[in-house]
Amino acid sequence: MTTQFNNPRERLSFYALVALGGLVSAAGLAAALTMEHHGHHITGMNNQIVWGLPHVFAIFLVVAASGVLNVASIGSVFGKPIYKPRAPLSGLLCIAMLAGGLAVILLDLGRADRIIVAATNVNLMSVFGWNMILYPGMFGIVAVYLWTMLEKRMAPWSKPVGFAAFLWRLLLTTGTGSIFGFLAARQAYQSAVIAPMFIIMSFAWGLAVFLVVQKVMLGWNDLELHPAIRARMKNLLGVFVAAVFYFVAVYHLTNAYYARQTAFESFILLDGGIFPLLFWGGWLFLGTILPLLILYLPALTAIRGSVVAASLLVIFGAFCQLYVFIVGGESFPLEMFPGMAASSSFFDGQVDQYVPSVPEILLGLSGIGIAFTMTVVAVRVLPFLPKDTKLEAAGTD
Repeated sequence: MTTQFNNPRERLSFYALVALGGLVSAAGLAAALTMEHHGHHITGMNNQIVWGLPHVFAIFLVVAASGVLNVASIGSVFGKPIYKPRAPLSGLLCIAMLAGGLAVILLDLGRADRIIVAATNVNLMSVFGWNMILYPGMFGIVAVYLWTMLEKRMAPWSKPVGFAAFLWRLLLTTGTGSIFGFLAARQAYQSAVIAPMFIIMSFAWGLAVFLVVQKVMLGWNDLELHPAIRARMKNLLGVFVAAVFYFVAVYHLTNAYYARQTAFESFILLDGGIFPLLFWGGWLFLGTILPLLILYLPALTAIRGSVVAASLLVIFGAFCQLYVFIVGGESFPLEMFPGMAASSSFFDGQVDQYVPSVPEILLGLSGIGIAFTMTVVAVRVLPFLPKDTKLEAAGTD
C-alpha cells in the first residue's frame, strides 16, 4: 500500500484531482439523466445520426484501452525488459479506460437498464452480441493479469496470462471494428480492412495515452523517465502512427476504387463541410504528419516535452478521425435504391446535419473523468508507477 503522503501539498493535490475527476464524471451522469428524462430530441442526434459525439469518446476509450495493454504485452509476452516495469500501469489504464468507455455507451442508450436484456439473451449472430462476451472477459483477464504482476507468488503465471490477455484484446478490438465493418446498411462503413485498421489504431492511441499518463505520474512523484526508454517508446509510437496512416489510406483508396463509393469519398474528403477539414487538417496534419516530424527530427525530439506533445497531437487526431468516420459516415445519405433519387419527410437522400449538444459533450467527457479518477486513486493505493533499475534503463531489447 502507498497511501502515505510525503507532505500536505501532495495530499491536497491528490484530493483536488479526485474531486476534479469526480465532478466531471458527475456532470456526465447528470447529462445522461437529463437526456433520459427529456428524450434524445434535446441532443443533436436524429433518426439518421444515432451515434453522436458520446460514441466518438466511447469508441476512442475502448479502442485505446485495448492498445494501452500493448505496453504490458511487449514486456511480459515478448520479453522486452524496459517495458516490464510499465506493465502494471498499462493494465490499470486498460481497465480504467474500458470502464469509462463502456459507461458512456451504456448511458447513451437512453434506456441503460435494457443492457440486462442484452446480457441475458446473447445473440451470437450479432457483433454486438459478441461484445457482451468480449468486454466482461477483458475486465476479468486483465484483473488476473494485474494480480500476477503485483503478487510475487503469482509471478510464474504472468507470461501465460499475459499471452491470453494479448489474444483477447486482439479479439476485442476486432469485434469493435467489426461493428462497423459488418454494417452493410451504411455504405460508408462496410469494409474488410476496418477490423485490422482498428487494431493498429488501438496500438497508436493506447501508446500515446500511456506516454502522457506516464509523464504526468512520474512528474507528480518527482521522477524522470530515462532517455534510453524515452527514445525507444517514442520510436515505437512513430511506427504505430505511420501504420495507422497506411491503413487509413488503404481504406479510402479502396472506397475510391469502387464507383458506388465515389460520392461518399468526395463528401468525406472534399465537399463535406467540417469533415474534410477534420480529416486533412485535424487527423492528417495535426494528428499524423506533425507528430511524426516531432518524433523523428532530432532538433524537435530534443526539446523537453516533445514526446508528450506528439502524443497529445496523436490523441487529438484520433478524435478527429473518429468523428469523420462515425458522424461523417452517418451524415452521408443511405443509398436505398441504387441509381434512383429518394426523398421523403424524413429527409431521405439528403446529407444530414449534426451539431453536438451540451449534454452530449458532458457525457463524452465523463468517460475520461471516470478513467482519470480510477487511475489517480489506484496509483495512490497500489504500486503501479514504473520503477526502472539502471540495468533496465540501459537495455534496448
